[in-house]
Amino acid sequence: MKKLNFAILCAGNIAGKMAKTVSQMNEVTPYAVAARELSRAQGMADQYGFQKAYGSYEELVSDPDVDLVYIASPHSHHYEHARLCLEHGKHVLCEKPLTVNQKQAEDLFSLAESKGLFLSEAMWTRFMPFADKLREILDSGVIGEPLTMTVSFGQDLRHIERVVNPALAGGVLLDMGIYPLTFASMFFGSELSQVQSACVKTASGVDSQDSVTLVFQNGRMAVLNFTFLCPYENRAVIYGDKGHIVLDKFYMAQAVEIYGKGEQEPKTVSLPHDFTGYEYEVRAAVKAIGSGKLACDEMPHGETLRLLGLMDQLRAEWGIHYPFE
Repeated sequence: MKKLNFAILCAGNIAGKMAKTVSQMNEVTPYAVAARELSRAQGMADQYGFQKAYGSYEELVSDPDVDLVYIASPHSHHYEHARLCLEHGKHVLCEKPLTVNQKQAEDLFSLAESKGLFLSEAMWTRFMPFADKLREILDSGVIGEPLTMTVSFGQDLRHIERVVNPALAGGVLLDMGIYPLTFASMFFGSELSQVQSACVKTASGVDSQDSVTLVFQNGRMAVLNFTFLCPYENRAVIYGDKGHIVLDKFYMAQAVEIYGKGEQEPKTVSLPHDFTGYEYEVRAAVKAIGSGKLACDEMPHGETLRLLGLMDQLRAEWGIHYPFE
């Protein structure tokens, strides 16, 4: 199969990490970068060996040689940009969250399906090597019956304007909270019996720190805390009746620490990334497209919709509504 021509829409920090990643990969051709300013696109293209640079997104999607577009714009603009790409016949890998609400995602999935195009949310945690390994460890019974998980995720992002701006879908839930929610879903499932939550808002009206407790129908519980006001440990711990598992930087974990009951020293399973960690979602997208699939097995459309629905529910309870909704 011919290698897909890979394009990046937007030229910010995350786009730069993806550009660095694909420049080291054999599965795709680093083809084009687009930004609102041509100089920014050209700079990134030159730095990472992309063939073309465009000063508008419309020029990018009008290029017939573009196969797959990675969208790295602020999530307030994901819907607009993903729709633009799909309408021009491009496969799309879009940064998380795919959209700011469930309704927008439903519309994009419907459009992609009608055109026979691949569309996936680039929730990189789902594609990491640790994900399958952790499932294997949990299934082995080494910590007994998994009962509870705690997940913390905190960074000081107050200096980033989009994070506190309601017009840009600001707030910690969509920016960071989606990671703990995803982690809980990946390893404890999707059947919820209770959702309890609290949030603290900024003067601008977005959520700055949140606490969400999920109770699952099988009796398991996940306690999730996230903030953009200060650093946390950024750690997930899964507790069973015979031990527990610790993952530092749980959203991109490169090691799993297993503690037996009462043990002070863990057994560590190392799972280093090949490059930056972004390579796994790209490989999954290439595999899906090559197989004629419209989604990645690792990131089903239904999971994107379910988690967006949960975040819609949380925002409704907190009284957070974006002006463009």
